[in-house]
Amino acid sequence: MIWLPAACGLVGALLGGLGSSGREAAFEVADERSARVTWSVPGAMALLGSVAALALSIGYIADYNAGADLQHVTDVVWIAELGIHYKLAVTGLNVFLVGLTTLLFAAAMLAANLRSESPAVDRPRLFYFNFMLAESAVLGAFLAQDLALFVAFFDLMLIPFYFLIGGWGQGPDRVKATIKLVIYTLVGSLLMLAAAIATGVLAAQQGGGHITFVLSSLQALPLSTGSQEWIFLFFAAAFLVKMPAFPLHGWMPDGYRAMPVEVLMVFSGVLSKVGAYGFLAIVLPLFPRAAVHFQTLMLLIGLASIVYGSAQAFSQTEARLILGYSSVAQLGFILLGIFALNPQGAQGALLQMVNHGLVVAPALFIAALLGRRAGGSEDIRDMGGIAFRAPVLASIFLIVSLATLAMPGSSNFVGEFLILLGVFQAKLVIAIIAFSGVVLASVYALRLFIRAMHNRVGPGVQSREISIRDGAVLVPLVSVILFLALYPQFALHRSEGSVKASVASARAALYTPLSTSASVEPERSEP
Repeated sequence: MIWLPAACGLVGALLGGLGSSGREAAFEVADERSARVTWSVPGAMALLGSVAALALSIGYIADYNAGADLQHVTDVVWIAELGIHYKLAVTGLNVFLVGLTTLLFAAAMLAANLRSESPAVDRPRLFYFNFMLAESAVLGAFLAQDLALFVAFFDLMLIPFYFLIGGWGQGPDRVKATIKLVIYTLVGSLLMLAAAIATGVLAAQQGGGHITFVLSSLQALPLSTGSQEWIFLFFAAAFLVKMPAFPLHGWMPDGYRAMPVEVLMVFSGVLSKVGAYGFLAIVLPLFPRAAVHFQTLMLLIGLASIVYGSAQAFSQTEARLILGYSSVAQLGFILLGIFALNPQGAQGALLQMVNHGLVVAPALFIAALLGRRAGGSEDIRDMGGIAFRAPVLASIFLIVSLATLAMPGSSNFVGEFLILLGVFQAKLVIAIIAFSGVVLASVYALRLFIRAMHNRVGPGVQSREISIRDGAVLVPLVSVILFLALYPQFALHRSEGSVKASVASARAALYTPLSTSASVEPERSEP
């Protein structure tokens, strides 16, 4: 599943060189200037690879046994001298994030193939190859069970997005945005690389000199409290930049403006979750003492992200930046849930990672659709007045907007409820202040919907219904949103055991007096 997208992207690039005129789609596009959409060979191969990966991920979700630990394990020695394994596994922490990744990449691939003004029209072979390589890197990061392998996939993600933004970005500042994104992310990645090496070396000193980076082996060789604390900060810097969280979000505004909408759908919906997942899968199990030591700091960063992101979201007029800053706020909630250091908060955070990806991807795609109807402007002041002439589009946008503000009855509501419940048990004052984010979310979400769909028709706005091709992108995403709204237990039940195991060491350290001993017993019962 990991390498299938990259392989299809490579095959498409090679076959595309033999003749990329492709074939034409079999349906008309009545509401656009171009009458037909042309399919390219690289685009068709990329779509095939992404859909095949989606099918495999659905199979893993259906086959997942909530009572087991690591499933579908692949464990091969990669670099024996360094103790690095090519170890992959499906767990309760990653099974739905893998499903989210394949779903959003498949939707983005379909959008890129069906949109006549897609950036992939220019140099499609390179575009689709980089896009598919990015999917393989994200899947590898989620499934990696070796610390060095995780770092390798984490860094690999940056390479295709560097080319996708710099080569196919929009606006005069795309190069500036690309450089800023690379600098922020690369600094964090280098810090994480140093921390990962230090973790393996220090653990080896306690394990008889045999170095290993397998996560389960590292967890059995806990580091001293002092080592955990500085390594924690290095990992936290890398993950907070990737999310992004305040104040390490400086790359976000320029990056969101420059990315093509198909790239932005997966970047905002999936890549930000790799950082949050890293806290759950790596930081809490390996550095529990440090997680307890810096708990208040991380909760304050999450709280600041909620307040700052929400305030910025309802003061912006560009639809992309409204959604970008709302993502900062939502990821602040996720950070709160993780560092509540209890199962309720962590399970809510994991569910909210999936919810946010499912919501932000269609919201960004709809913003692009409305921008094309407003003469190319994605400023909400240039939109408006098409709800009655486009009732299907308005209905889909309404579902997405209500999910964004965590309306009771939505899966987002369940996620935020669990997060706030966990934070209430950990830090009451921070939980009370965090409630302001729930109120502010209703402000920016409803403001975006009302300004874009109601009021007077904006100057130059073309009032037209959603097309079949755009509906093919949005309907599957909205269907999954509605399914999880009706049955959130589908995800909660499968993740419960892995979430409890993830926070067990930090939970034990939270109630264990600090001593000079380096050991923290994961199996210690909670009070």
